[in-house]
Amino acid sequence: MIVIRMNNIWLGLITFAVLAVAGFFISVLVELRKTTKSLRDFLRNQEDLLNTTLSELQQTLKSLRNVSNDVNEIMVDAKSFSDAVSNIGDNIKRASNLIDNTKSLAFIKASGLRVGIKTALTFLLKNLLSKKGGG
Repeated sequence: MIVIRMNNIWLGLITFAVLAVAGFFISVLVELRKTTKSLRDFLRNQEDLLNTTLSELQQTLKSLRNVSNDVNEIMVDAKSFSDAVSNIGDNIKRASNLIDNTKSLAFIKASGLRVGIKTALTFLLKNLLSKKGGG
């Protein structure tokens, strides 16, 4: 009878142990299921956030591309303006040189004209005085 009691005790302990392990596994499976559901929800939310972020990033890149294109156009315009200012400077320099040359030529002509008039007056006065005195 003691053997049967010992067997019953062992059987009871084994049953209790199996039930405890089964209960533990059931609670682990329930927690694992909750964790999986939470992870699935988290991933779904992160996917939505990532899609929104990627969309905003695409818009930002488009805006940045537009700004870059505008800056390139401004640079081309600035270069054209700089070239135009350089051409104006060259034209002013040429005009200044032309004015200097014209002024020099006018001075030379005026000096030549003055010498010519002086020589002509001297010649005329000499001839008039010489005809008056000799005539």
